[in-house]
Amino acid sequence: MSSRSQSLNSQESVKSAAGIQKPAKNSRTDETPSAELLNRVLLRAQAHAMSMIYIANNRPDAERSDPKVGGHPSACSSALHLLGLLHLVERRPEDFLAVKPHASPTNHACDYLLRLFRESNGELMRDERARLAMKNLRHYSHTGEPVFQSYHSSLDPDNWNFLPSGSVGIPPVNALYLAEAFRMAKKHGRYSVTNPHFWCLMGDSEFREGSLLEAMPEARERGLSNVTWIIDYNRQSLDGHRTHTEEALGIKDCDRIAGMAAANGWEVLQLRHGSFRKQLFAEKNGEALQAVFETALPDGELQALLVSSDAKKIVEAVSAYDKAAGKILSALPEKDVLRFLKDFGGHDIPGILEAYQYARSSEEKPLLIVAHTIKGWGLECSAKAGNHSMMIEEAEVKGLLKNAGAKSDDLFAFERFEENSEEARYLQKRGESFFKGMIEIEQQKAKNLENLEQQLDSCGWKKGTPKEIGINLKLVPMAHTQWVLGQITAKLNRIGDFAEVSENKNQKALTPEEKKWKVVGSHLITMAPDVGTSTNLNASMDHKTFGPVAQDFDQLLGTEDKSAPDITPSEAQKARHLRFEIAESNTMSCLGSFAKMADFMGVPYLPVMTVYDFFIKRALDQLFYNAYWKGNFILVGTPSGVSLSPEGAQHGWKSDIQIANMLTWEPAFGIELDWIFAETARRHLNSFRGLTEDNSEGRGAVLIRGVTRALEQKVMMDRLKKQKRFAGKTEAEILESTRKDCLEGAWYIVDHRGSEGYKPGDNVVNIFTMGVMITEALAASDELLKEGYFANVINISSPDLLLGNQAYENNYQHLRQTLAVEGDLYLKKGADKKAAVYPPLSFGPSMGDQARLSMLGAARVPVVSVHDGEPGLLDNIGSIVGVPQKALAVRHHSKSGRPSDIYKYHGIDSQSVKRASLEALNEVAWTSKISFTD
Repeated sequence: MSSRSQSLNSQESVKSAAGIQKPAKNSRTDETPSAELLNRVLLRAQAHAMSMIYIANNRPDAERSDPKVGGHPSACSSALHLLGLLHLVERRPEDFLAVKPHASPTNHACDYLLRLFRESNGELMRDERARLAMKNLRHYSHTGEPVFQSYHSSLDPDNWNFLPSGSVGIPPVNALYLAEAFRMAKKHGRYSVTNPHFWCLMGDSEFREGSLLEAMPEARERGLSNVTWIIDYNRQSLDGHRTHTEEALGIKDCDRIAGMAAANGWEVLQLRHGSFRKQLFAEKNGEALQAVFETALPDGELQALLVSSDAKKIVEAVSAYDKAAGKILSALPEKDVLRFLKDFGGHDIPGILEAYQYARSSEEKPLLIVAHTIKGWGLECSAKAGNHSMMIEEAEVKGLLKNAGAKSDDLFAFERFEENSEEARYLQKRGESFFKGMIEIEQQKAKNLENLEQQLDSCGWKKGTPKEIGINLKLVPMAHTQWVLGQITAKLNRIGDFAEVSENKNQKALTPEEKKWKVVGSHLITMAPDVGTSTNLNASMDHKTFGPVAQDFDQLLGTEDKSAPDITPSEAQKARHLRFEIAESNTMSCLGSFAKMADFMGVPYLPVMTVYDFFIKRALDQLFYNAYWKGNFILVGTPSGVSLSPEGAQHGWKSDIQIANMLTWEPAFGIELDWIFAETARRHLNSFRGLTEDNSEGRGAVLIRGVTRALEQKVMMDRLKKQKRFAGKTEAEILESTRKDCLEGAWYIVDHRGSEGYKPGDNVVNIFTMGVMITEALAASDELLKEGYFANVINISSPDLLLGNQAYENNYQHLRQTLAVEGDLYLKKGADKKAAVYPPLSFGPSMGDQARLSMLGAARVPVVSVHDGEPGLLDNIGSIVGVPQKALAVRHHSKSGRPSDIYKYHGIDSQSVKRASLEALNEVAWTSKISFTD
């Protein structure tokens, strides 16, 4: 071997497909067809995928200003064999797929040949409709015609057990935690669930995504052996050839990946070589040739040789590393030299099928397959540096159709194999068997939901849905919402674990109201990124952490700390807490995966994740995915805002997070959190029962923000009782009215309407507050009243319901009608600010009315808002109702200190609220003069 080859470290693959010895535990149910038949089907699928892309980019209705439609022929072709063999042979109906987004047309083409497209009602599509869908890649459906989204979507006609893939680094991680969710359901044994395998395909450049690397240790630690990640290792990225510095690291990137996976407990297979290469490796000096391609030849040089397609250059390059190896190639015809170079394991049908069967047989470890491929396999752009965005021309697509045995070169025909051909018979048998399995799983899901109905009946849920969980705050005069969260989850866990027959004589029987919460409690799944104890989940963690059974050494050695929860994992039914290290992204993906178990299997888990609110930003991509995926979950960001200022300035920013299908809550008092949690749980269960009267669309994902700053809880009722509208009402009636307003987004805690001297347009201001800042708003209101100004205080429980997407849908009904906050002009005679107040101005009066209105002054009721977050959370109130607004918010980086000091620093303390209210009143005073002439 030359000195050039010796300069690179030699490292053997972790395992090659040829070295697989372990027999598959579960052999395939269908007889595997020949490689020749499968190759013919795959070539047809490739031609159809290219037709989809070409049609999408050459629509007659395209407008000049339209951006390019795009499509990724090279990425589809790189993954052709890896994905095609999953569809055609290995995948079972219960299995899940998470696939790189740029390969979606390959999946659709395979499902098209298998006739697995479905209508929205679940029926299989007729061939004519299926062809129409193939023509409609990236097309908008105007009349209900079937279309495909740009990437894998739940709206696609072949979305069965497919994870949406617009975000490239998220789906494989979600697949991992779906495996965990299925594992829990199986271990707990309350529902009938399938035994899926999770197949995830990603590119080698994509594998640098931090989300993927961060999640790698999780699979082995959690005992997940039914997860297979496949890397489409084509040595290219969107911008060109990957530039891995092998000289600096002394290792090829594929081996670096393999070593990293192995270090994290994964088994690894490298599919480097196809059958033809292996034949040559078995000849004399073949091991030298193999060593050149496995340890010496850099990826960059390999790519250049692929692009050149020059047999002479290939032989010279190999000879430079090892003359004996070069001699083997020099003895071959030119076409075989090229065949050898391009014979990668990721396109070798027998090797891929062997690897897949091995993956399914694994009983201990997850598996990583590093499949060496060519980006643009079979296309004119094969291996070219810029091929990621290269489009395919019509002539080339027609050539692919001809090569695939199609009788017609019509790109719009999407021709199937001739009836009764070997290919058609296999596809029909495979497709029918797969569809039958899909129907059986849907029936299994329906039975699980029937089981849910029986559970709800037995606990009395249908006799009267509870409105609150019932946390008694009378003995805790000062409490904060994070503490109340801990009380809620602890109570639900106790109720969920309650056994009617128990050996514990001290077990207190459930009350009828508590019993109604048993279904919610037994499906409550808690999780936290190493902040469970500091977010008050202690009771949910103590002897309730789920995971592979581990030895409790503290118990064994007598070193238990009774003040801390025992988090030794087990798989007992009461174990429903998932513990994480400091990995917010992983926890967020897990939250979304457990949230989808009802959709996939009818198992209505209610996952709750706690995290310090500031660090939600670390997992925004995952949070968006969870909401886009339409998962039902509760995310609790706590503590939140600058009330956390003693922890440090960096923790103090609260973001305006507005995502479709997500609802944000920020309660001030403990009973509000109780109402909100109860309402969320009720909607969660009802959403899987076909109930639509709740109008819960867009509310599946819930973010609740809590704090650790305590409030005196009795202040709420004391203030409510002073309101004129509650005169003569009982406490129960007052609370029920307030509960309804709270669940609509906001409620009056100070309401001066009807008070003597109350003059809108003169001495009235509306102060909107949110969360813990209610203390400052109330203090400012009290100070203003002493000076003759009436400051109503409206506590916002949900900015989204009051001011966001949900409010926009009903024209801000709760704000404008229920709370009666409008931008009306209030009129006064002359210049006397003490003049009588007139009703709001109404246009279209008679001539006499016009004369009466002459020389009147007019003003509106201004708004002041105060909250400990960025301005965008509340600064649109004035624009919605059409009045001036002073928005007090956190507008610069914070500092450490006591809350009172930090509130003053940011200008959100009570004196700042008072000052802003007076300024607002002054600015609206006599801002307009009204005079009418005949």
